[in-house]
Amino acid sequence: MKPIKEKTLKTKQVYVYEAPLRLWHWINAASIFVLALSGYFIAHPPQSIGGEAFGHYNFAFIRYVHFVAALLFDVGLMIRIYWALAGNRFGRDFLLLPLFDRFWWAEVLKKIKWYLFLEKEPIKYVGADPLNRLATFFVFLLDWFMLITGLALFGEMDGMGTWAYYLFTIWVLPIFGSSQNLHTFHHLGMWVFVIFILLHVYVVIREDILGRVSVIETMINGWRTLRDDRP
Repeated sequence: MKPIKEKTLKTKQVYVYEAPLRLWHWINAASIFVLALSGYFIAHPPQSIGGEAFGHYNFAFIRYVHFVAALLFDVGLMIRIYWALAGNRFGRDFLLLPLFDRFWWAEVLKKIKWYLFLEKEPIKYVGADPLNRLATFFVFLLDWFMLITGLALFGEMDGMGTWAYYLFTIWVLPIFGSSQNLHTFHHLGMWVFVIFILLHVYVVIREDILGRVSVIETMINGWRTLRDDRP
């Protein structure tokens, strides 16, 4: 009988994400969920309920929830920018992309192939991998797009003379040509977020289980664990 080879579990732990960044991540995720849900109902209002309008402010409540979540999202984005400058290097990886480095792009491609089951083994990174950094930068730009278009819509609703109108609506609305176009692109931004979240969940689960690199746990306690359980 052949002897059974025992697997030795080798692990390496590095403190990656600081507490303010982790707290922002979960608050931001919650605000985006509320924004997407309430935004969907704003674009597709629920059926009217019988009785006097003052007896139920359903749609007004949905808009109010949307505005509160948007405020949380906007403030969180400002804090995230600050912490990218004040925190450790892992918190600003997405701002320092070596876009003209062909070897970096080769690693991005290799990571994509790993998620498409075209690579047997992934390259392990202590911080964010190149594809993660690229995706985070894209979402960072999407955050700003949603913030600017959202405040422009808020200023349009609030009316001329308000701070949001003069800071955003007065120049954003002409870029899109009409209020309907502005609403449409803001709504499309929501669906881009939804697609990203679905991909993000898949990537996190695959990396955590098959990539042998902690992801969910890291965003809870800050420690990245790299496991090597191969014989």
